[in-house]
Amino acid sequence: MTPLLTINLLRALFVTLTGCVGLMIGDDMLGSALAGLAAGTAFGLIIVLGDKLVKGISLRIFSSATFGLLVGFIFARLLLSSHILAVASAQTQWVCGLIIYATFSYLGMMLAIRSNRDEFALIIPYVRFRQATVQDAPLLIDSNIIIDGRLASICATGFLSSSLVVPRFVLDELQRLADSGDTLKRERGRGALARLQEMQSSPTLSVTIHESESDEPTPVDAKLLQAAKLLDARLLTNDSNLCALARLQGIAVLNLNDLTKALRPTLAAGEAMDIALVKEGRDAHQAVGYLPDGTMVVVNHARTQIGKTVPVIIASTLQTSAGRLFFADLRAA
Repeated sequence: MTPLLTINLLRALFVTLTGCVGLMIGDDMLGSALAGLAAGTAFGLIIVLGDKLVKGISLRIFSSATFGLLVGFIFARLLLSSHILAVASAQTQWVCGLIIYATFSYLGMMLAIRSNRDEFALIIPYVRFRQATVQDAPLLIDSNIIIDGRLASICATGFLSSSLVVPRFVLDELQRLADSGDTLKRERGRGALARLQEMQSSPTLSVTIHESESDEPTPVDAKLLQAAKLLDARLLTNDSNLCALARLQGIAVLNLNDLTKALRPTLAAGEAMDIALVKEGRDAHQAVGYLPDGTMVVVNHARTQIGKTVPVIIASTLQTSAGRLFFADLRAA
């Protein structure tokens, strides 16, 4: 179940509980069962409204919620130990005690769910929780990185976190592409959804769909930045403009294109290597091969060697707008 649905279910159960309690005590305290039901429901809605006014709700593990329930129970117990209901009847004491326990337990649980590990040190001094490593931190991904198609293979290498978070509005964006009348957009959207489904079924990856609460008119990039702040997650994309916006707002962001550039081989003149020649070059004597990252290598006087893997030696390097271009000569095997 998604975090948003879980939180809304807890809210609904709490309002239902307060409404039932109000119905039970309506005849004794208000003279009408319906009035008690309305008062109990209104009380629950006020508590839930107060909770919604507190921003920053995010995913938390079950132990955090259990700890919050324990803290709420202790506070409720301390309050009831003051005997503030000593003059009330036994039934009224029981009903009011139930309300106090439910209220403090609910508030304690919700506060614990949205708190991070470091904040527990305020309650338990000298105790520190083990920090999650960078590799374990979740990655918030956008539609561009899913369409790109390299994400699953990179995560499989272990260099990136295998815990991926996909906001609901990203899925909606991919769905719009898949339903587009433009053939190219439709194929990109359908391919992205298929890749996402494959990643979700992979045992080595954890793909979570996050139900983000965001207004529909908000641009997708702004929604991504809001979700990254809300989840305290790193943003993974290949959109340079989005990267710049995220860094300006202090959000940790990873650019897949920057990783690709960093992994390009650093070849210098005089280095020897073997390369497979796949096609003709611009000049009559040239043949062309490619490095594993797609970098082009033009080999002089190798036209007759097309289709073979030959030993070459790097002669020079040319930097172009599309990237680096290497020129090489054949060398004796």
